[in-house]
Amino acid sequence: MIRISLPESDGADPYGYASRTHAREIMAAASEFSKAVYQHSQLPLREFEGARSRIAQINGCIICQQFRAARDVQAMFAATGQRPEHLVSDNGPAPDEEFYAAVPEWRTSPVFNPRERLAIEYAERFAEEPKVLADDEDFWTRAHALYSDAELVDLSHCVAAWIGLGRVAHVLGFDSVCLPFAEAAE
Repeated sequence: MIRISLPESDGADPYGYASRTHAREIMAAASEFSKAVYQHSQLPLREFEGARSRIAQINGCIICQQFRAARDVQAMFAATGQRPEHLVSDNGPAPDEEFYAAVPEWRTSPVFNPRERLAIEYAERFAEEPKVLADDEDFWTRAHALYSDAELVDLSHCVAAWIGLGRVAHVLGFDSVCLPFAEAAE
């Protein structure tokens, strides 16, 4: 259920309506942050998508759970009329549906390599127990054995964008209808 008042004519695009009429500067900045994650992340696509998918599940965002970067990210940028030089979908092979289905079972599923498993763990713990994660020296030892500092900063900002913006979309009900980029991908 959408939690802001919308004119009937904008019912199919509550996010677009909100960005044109409410907190325009904040909405524009949020949009740029979201785009930056998909345009500038250097993480391998499977690690990126594992972490993103886990956050989507935790947040409950319907659109985020159905989004597949390899399939949908180009359509997300199509509204700008140009494709950026780089997109995260360029960062290696795309996960298959078995991968996405296994994300909730990341601890035991044989689908994930150690870096993918750690990215999913990091996303989950960042979302659910950030204070515990910040002080978990065992985790940080494992993380530094697999990831560079640059990759950890990249992953952290991606996770922050997904947590914050995905929760806004879900809480305000913006995820209850398809976004224009999702329709463009069909």
